[in-house]
Amino acid sequence: MTARTKAARDLLGLDIPLIAAPMAGGATTAQMVIAAADAGGMGFLAAGYKTPQVLLTEIATVRKASIPFGVNIFAPNPVPIDAASYRQYAHLVQEVAYRFELELPSDPIEDDDAFGAKIDLLLTDPVPVVSFTFGLPGGDVIARLKKAGTIVVQTVTNTVEATAAAEAGADLVVAQAGAAGGHSGTFTPDRPPAGIAVTDLVAEVSATVDIPVIAAGGLASAEAVSQVLGAGAVAAAVGTVLLRADESAASPTHKAALIDPARNETVLTRAFTGRPARGLRNAFIDRFEAGAPLGYPAIHHLTSPLRKAAAAAGIDDLVHLWAGTGYRRVRDESTATILAGLARNG
Repeated sequence: MTARTKAARDLLGLDIPLIAAPMAGGATTAQMVIAAADAGGMGFLAAGYKTPQVLLTEIATVRKASIPFGVNIFAPNPVPIDAASYRQYAHLVQEVAYRFELELPSDPIEDDDAFGAKIDLLLTDPVPVVSFTFGLPGGDVIARLKKAGTIVVQTVTNTVEATAAAEAGADLVVAQAGAAGGHSGTFTPDRPPAGIAVTDLVAEVSATVDIPVIAAGGLASAEAVSQVLGAGAVAAAVGTVLLRADESAASPTHKAALIDPARNETVLTRAFTGRPARGLRNAFIDRFEAGAPLGYPAIHHLTSPLRKAAAAAGIDDLVHLWAGTGYRRVRDESTATILAGLARNG
């Protein structure tokens, strides 16, 4: 281990080079974050789609454990959609929603996920680490968080984004490869993320910026973790492999799909949210992907009621089954056990 790697791990409070990645939408829980720390790693609460009040409650739960932890925030990077494109797509999706007696939003809903209120919360009551996804926060947000004593981490998908993050003052970057499950952190959602291997991405970003790099994307085995560490990463962030962990709150429908032998492919799709995300291929993607417009968060808000109803009913063909390429390695064990196993070569 190099002195720089040791310093980065010490900064984050890592005894093992593993981070439980934030999975917005319910899978990540306070208990998962605590369990990650119990294993010697660290976890991130996922603030996405939560109210500031709910986030505050989760932070309070994790604080009681006296552990290092982080909070992940969606940085505003909207992809506006024109009303005509929205209504055309809404009409198509509404045909499926009638199955659940749902009326989907007829007009686009645009918001910033209460970004300002969440930043105010994190400045008033600072947490050890804050990470941003989807784009760089504007203004002096990073400087203010750092002044409050918070370590700032930025998700990037290429060297251009990594350079911008370093220049903006980020302390570390997460180099997220296209193999990652869920939403891509790309700053440019109109262009699909490059299909570069995570080891190559880590090497390129490490050679470009003079700040530590965390690897993410399809990492679901000890061998894969060892490879990204060898490529220059100071730690590996894993998410999909934890979806069936004891502490995961992913829906039973999602958990079952991950081990369904008929689900044999992951694809990038914007059909569910209007922004590129990787999940298990299903009938919704097959039917709607070709006509799905860019438009986040409007498309997310459009399909959200349908997805929730389908998940509750156990209909996985209408649910966003987010998963990275390593999904076949999901395990029904504790978060701590899974992370310890992934770290055995690191």
